[in-house]
Amino acid sequence: MNRFKTGLKHAIPIGLGYFAVAFSLGIIASNAGIMAFQGFLTSLLVNASAGENAAFIAIKENASYLQMIMIMLVSNIRYVLMSFALSQKIDPKMSIIHRLILGFFLTDEYFALEIAQDGYVDPVYMYGAISFASPCWAIGTALGIIMGNVLPLNIVSALSVALYGMFMAIFVPACKKDRIITLLVLLSFVCSYLFSRFTSLSESYITILLTIAIASFGALIAPREDEDA
Repeated sequence: MNRFKTGLKHAIPIGLGYFAVAFSLGIIASNAGIMAFQGFLTSLLVNASAGENAAFIAIKENASYLQMIMIMLVSNIRYVLMSFALSQKIDPKMSIIHRLILGFFLTDEYFALEIAQDGYVDPVYMYGAISFASPCWAIGTALGIIMGNVLPLNIVSALSVALYGMFMAIFVPACKKDRIITLLVLLSFVCSYLFSRFTSLSESYITILLTIAIASFGALIAPREDEDA
């Protein structure tokens, strides 16, 4: 029980951050015609801010199922790598139920908590963290949708930019440390603008194409050296 309480305590700042980001995500969802319960259920079942944002944009554009599958794959592929890394912290004796639950709730923030633990991941500790932070994500999305349907259009438009502020908070520190990342971020800005300005492609296709192309370009110009070399 003490481990559960510790996990819940450590998740308080994560939950508050989730709520703020999910609220702005809800604003975007309201622009796509998503109802509050639908947004709540989506965030309860999908633990991915970038993935949900891309999905709501795709819904707004009436994207095809193929587009939706591709954009979800591209925006969430990093979780596959996280799962590989996390597998090294899982007790071989851990039951399949615990493994499935921890895998379902794998996010950047939960991953950080799990990796920071000494020894194997304690599922009880993680359940404490999940019990607080995940409801904040779902409730924040629902409230954002409700407010998006109530507030004046100019305020909704302003609040919808907040989610992109979160993305900036993620990549700006990385840009300060690595010139290659800075180059790739600037290149993504330029290409995104040019594609949206001079092509008839939907935002969904632009996201898919640019993510694959720019990530591949980055791998070519700055391949990661073998750690054993």
